[in-house]
Amino acid sequence: MHAPVTSAATDLPRRAFSVAEVERMVEVGLLKEDERLELVGGELVMMSPKGLRHEVVKKALLRHWFQRLPEALDLIPETTFRLSPDTYLEPDVVVFDRVRGLKALNGETALLAVEIADSSISYDLSRKPRIYAAFGVRELWVIDAVHLVTHIHRDPAPLGYRDIVAHAAYETLTPLLAPALPLTLSALDLAE
Repeated sequence: MHAPVTSAATDLPRRAFSVAEVERMVEVGLLKEDERLELVGGELVMMSPKGLRHEVVKKALLRHWFQRLPEALDLIPETTFRLSPDTYLEPDVVVFDRVRGLKALNGETALLAVEIADSSISYDLSRKPRIYAAFGVRELWVIDAVHLVTHIHRDPAPLGYRDIVAHAAYETLTPLLAPALPLTLSALDLAE
């Protein structure tokens, strides 16, 4: 069942929500726990449904990284990544320092955020990186699940990333702040 969606009332004032208010709405049943929503600047944004290719790439990536995860690092899939009191995103993976833990996880403490996209690739390559960069996420990977191209975003600035490079599936990618987790997409088991 899909929730009703509206288009933005462009010239009209809208009520902004906080992360705490959205969490409370879920708690009391106004929003379903499994609704695919993100909160950006106080506005609820519907996320695209995950396609099969998205799930295949995510499963293979998680399996690969969990098998290699060093003791000093941790990763969490599909977490509510709280970036500010009025913004949270739900990246496919966030890598962080195990000692600092989830309580300290924010844009500046995340070592790597990963978005896997199939139907949402244009949004994930345009608006989303600007949001991550504005909150200081030092490295963002946007993986195109259909074409197996990884767009690595580094060097965040208030209006976006200053360093963006696209990499083919056969290239070995190494996160700057988590070098123990290299990845070559073409080497993963991507059987559907």
